[in-house]
Amino acid sequence: MNAKPARLENIVTDKGKVPVYATGVVDQPWNDYSDEDHAVWKALYQRQRDLLIGRAADEFLQAQDAMGMSPDVIPRFVELNAVLEAATGWIIVGVEGLLPELDFFDHLANRRFPVSWWIRRPDQLDYIEEPDLFHDLFGHVPLLMIPAFADYMEAYGKGGVKAHGIGADALQNLTRLYWYTVEFGLIQQKDGLRIYGSGIVSSKGESIHCLESNAPNRIGFDLERIMRTRYRIDSYQKTYFVIDSFEQLMEATGPDFTPIYARLAQQDSIPAGTVLETDVVFNRGSGEGWATDGDI
Repeated sequence: MNAKPARLENIVTDKGKVPVYATGVVDQPWNDYSDEDHAVWKALYQRQRDLLIGRAADEFLQAQDAMGMSPDVIPRFVELNAVLEAATGWIIVGVEGLLPELDFFDHLANRRFPVSWWIRRPDQLDYIEEPDLFHDLFGHVPLLMIPAFADYMEAYGKGGVKAHGIGADALQNLTRLYWYTVEFGLIQQKDGLRIYGSGIVSSKGESIHCLESNAPNRIGFDLERIMRTRYRIDSYQKTYFVIDSFEQLMEATGPDFTPIYARLAQQDSIPAGTVLETDVVFNRGSGEGWATDGDI
């Protein structure tokens, strides 16, 4: 009998938190989930679904429904894979926690999305630093049912493998693109701005803040501008970028990024809250509550 996979979280030291990386794929130990685990999934799922009606992109909600997700119990990866693979050729693979960059890129490049097998504790309902099952499964996986987004994620993975060979600056540029699209992206629908970023759709507070607060900037998508823009990991974002469609993401990923990285290397990074004269501005943020340091 295989041992239950580990639950890998950051290690807290006197010098701060140290990430711990997973090393391989694991089977989802579905029979080992406790009643408390299922109750956490149910509480989070119901809260977020209710909150996202009228806030999340229609395609996201439709995709989530098409996968058969429900609040009843933690979904079985094997059942979701049957639907997902038939739709776009992607599958979910179970992992114990954060993966090294190159491992993560390789999974994406081969249409495999890593999902942490474990779910947060009841005392972590509102915030957890590491990506857990709820963030990965509820937030990320439904978007892979959308063909244009599924293609974007594969292209991103292939680009990540290439950037890893180019160097740290290229990886930083590419990480910013992931952050401001996959994790914290907004999309323009006919009826207004909506959420698609996984870091937002899995967060109660940020689902409200990103659309309804006057504090953050909301700026039109611009590939190279995003790749120069620093971001926050310890608070709500100062700036959100708005795409017109998921096809726009795929088109932006089409060109070879090598000359882009070379251009960006000659330019300064942009603070997270800055608005440029060349930006398409949906909302110029008031900056209320912004920290004055800590941008990455």
